[in-house]
Amino acid sequence: MPSQVEQLLAEAATTFPEEPRAPSIAPSLTYSEDSEDQDELQQPEPPKRRRASTRLIAQTPADIQRITGESTQQLINRCCGGGCCMNVQKQKEGINLDHITLPDNEAFRSLSLRIDDNGIPTTLTSVTDLPEQTAFLSPIRQTSDTSSPPDSAVSLGSNDGSFVAPDSAVCLEKKMQNLVLENLDTSIQPPSFVQPHPPYNVFPAKIHNTRELTKPGAEKRTYHFDLDVTDYPEETGTDFKVGGAIGVMAPNDAAAVEELLDLLLVPRYLRDKPVLLRTTRGRWPTVWGDDQARELVTTRRALLTWCSDIQSYPPTKPLLRILAEYAQDPNEHKLLTFLCSGEGQGVFCDFRTGPHITISQLLHAFPSAKPPLDLLLSVLQTLMPRFYSLSNDPHESYEVRDGKQHRLVEIAVTVHETSDWRNGSRTGIGSGFFERQSIKYRGLQKEGVKMPQLYIPMFKGLMANPLAKQFVSDGPMLLIGAGVGVAPFRGFVQRRLKNANCANKVWVLQGCRDALVDELYSGEWGVHEDDVKRVIQSRRGEGRYVQEEVAHQADLVWFIINSVDGRVFVCGSSQGMGEGVEEALIQVAMKKGNLEHDEAKQFWQLKKDVGQYIAETW
Repeated sequence: MPSQVEQLLAEAATTFPEEPRAPSIAPSLTYSEDSEDQDELQQPEPPKRRRASTRLIAQTPADIQRITGESTQQLINRCCGGGCCMNVQKQKEGINLDHITLPDNEAFRSLSLRIDDNGIPTTLTSVTDLPEQTAFLSPIRQTSDTSSPPDSAVSLGSNDGSFVAPDSAVCLEKKMQNLVLENLDTSIQPPSFVQPHPPYNVFPAKIHNTRELTKPGAEKRTYHFDLDVTDYPEETGTDFKVGGAIGVMAPNDAAAVEELLDLLLVPRYLRDKPVLLRTTRGRWPTVWGDDQARELVTTRRALLTWCSDIQSYPPTKPLLRILAEYAQDPNEHKLLTFLCSGEGQGVFCDFRTGPHITISQLLHAFPSAKPPLDLLLSVLQTLMPRFYSLSNDPHESYEVRDGKQHRLVEIAVTVHETSDWRNGSRTGIGSGFFERQSIKYRGLQKEGVKMPQLYIPMFKGLMANPLAKQFVSDGPMLLIGAGVGVAPFRGFVQRRLKNANCANKVWVLQGCRDALVDELYSGEWGVHEDDVKRVIQSRRGEGRYVQEEVAHQADLVWFIINSVDGRVFVCGSSQGMGEGVEEALIQVAMKKGNLEHDEAKQFWQLKKDVGQYIAETW
């Protein structure tokens, strides 16, 4: 016997709902205070559940395991796999302890290490091995004596680091001539070896305009960017799409890179000097490609700016092991070694699972540790691209300026912030870069510069937004999002309303905290915006979330999802909004389809499988 869900889907497939005609039979966006759903309620609604709490519920690994119910092995896998998530080993009787003097500086205190007042064990076991060095930096010295070998024993043609004598003076001269920096401005784009998809390099797109979308008082800052892609290199079969995305190779903050070079005692005259980089394995310093040894010429500044992430990941034991190896102060050496040992597993777990700690913070905390830059580069994570959804219809976005037609793509970027030991908070690498560029651009405009020369290093997104893949039909669609998640919807609506007819209906449910300060793109959705868009505020008025409005719009949701080529799109944060909307859609199916909870969940899964329900959450 077919299940109730299968019967419902079969009925929907054979008895297509009539497409809206003028006047449309489609349910309109109804105000919840007058909706049928509220009239049918026979009892008061339960108190609203807030999505976040500021109450401290976990302080130790044991607390986390108690709350999550995970086994020790599961906790290890979710952390770093280095055995740091095990319970703190209990102090045994008769064990010898070393009383060490802890570093006396603000950076160390900010680490909040839980060091026993009695000291740390004299004998440490299971200490992490010094990691393999996979990156090597060698100076380049071209001399007139072509018969002399290079100044280092690094082979220009060997992958194992052994010296290979040149076959002839001509061979050596040819190789030395190739050891030069490429003619590329790495202040606006990464070196060409940082390729997102060979053979195409990252393109420095000029900022055509930028502005802040949110107003003073908003909890989060969001910026809009118009990027000029008129001269973007042609790529066969690839174009910017409505609802698509672009990739951005955002650099580390220049000030943070300079500080790190200072802390590592790299002389200033060497920071921008050509250097030979040799790697023995892996993909680094590029982003994609084969796992292989590489030899190339670059600079120390370029590697730290474009290739290695210096702030987004928590510290690892291999990193701390390197710092311990090169710590000149015996107390710092002992403490860092303790964090890499079996006896220090519990302390390291608390340390690692707290706020992300930057490399410079560690070097400030342990000032005697001055590891070689190339050894440090061997253990740092690769700086990865960030992807941003287009907020416009790129096929229709052009502007004439200086007698030339410019093609534009538009994006919105919300600034991500995390705690910082010096300034209270710091921005993420990608969003912080965008914010700095926006502030610089608008500052130059105020100074009278008509067209500031600032750039965003971007490429056509390989990770296409799933919304773009499904924008192929002209059936009705419902767009549900919150915060910057509504940005890609703007392009959908702009295209739909330009070709408006009864079959091209589109509705938007936009969630925000307070429409007065953080509603994005108000008045920029095209004609009839008020007819197709409903703004739901969580911190103003009735104070409700977008998922609650989804339940109140049950008639509209059910009409769209059962229409020919009907689509329901969800975009935004998975925590809170994404999870809440999914549950609200299940409740709609239970009510309108007379389904049980599991059947309603299966209904939406089937709609997702055929592309009628698309959720892009993070």
